[in-house]
Amino acid sequence: MDQIKIGKFIAECRKNNNLTQMQLAEKLNITDRAISKWENGKAMPDSSIMLELCSELKISVNELLSGEVLEMNNYNERIEQNLIEMIKQKELSDKRLLTMEIVIGVLVSLVLFILIFIASFVEMTDWLRIILIITGLIPFIIGMLFAIRIEQTAGYYECQKCHHKYIPTYSSVLWAMHMNRTRYMKCPKCNQRSWQKKVITKE
Repeated sequence: MDQIKIGKFIAECRKNNNLTQMQLAEKLNITDRAISKWENGKAMPDSSIMLELCSELKISVNELLSGEVLEMNNYNERIEQNLIEMIKQKELSDKRLLTMEIVIGVLVSLVLFILIFIASFVEMTDWLRIILIITGLIPFIIGMLFAIRIEQTAGYYECQKCHHKYIPTYSSVLWAMHMNRTRYMKCPKCNQRSWQKKVITKE
């Protein structure tokens, strides 16, 4: 999707409806800075606000994502194009998130290892050793919990029994036995347990 084109279209529709950035922002309960970012092509409206935005601008979501008013003869074709583009962008975003998960895991593990190493081999009082280890454990635990949240929401898990692809709950990912990104979980469709692999696409 062309963010610059979409941004110009949002600005044009806003002006056609005699709305300032501030007025539109107030109607959507957001800041006028967010509107400015959309119109400059620096950001896209969040999916949670798209319907309300389109209602205020008197356009369809399909027209918003296309960055233009659509004629009926090519409307369905543009819906398909926009859906394909949205799927591609989600896959790209998921890949970036899963890379971030690895970076977070490595960083917090490295910090913990270094602090434990210092506490083990450097002369110091016992209370200072304990503080160093706790200082390493806190970011490690927080970082790992955040990394698991990323793994839960980015992409899908595929059941090896029925091949259903789904996003599991956070608790099921957190407590499941796992080897890297393959987790032993129950499929919500067939209710069978299997080692389910992380996949990016739902096709």
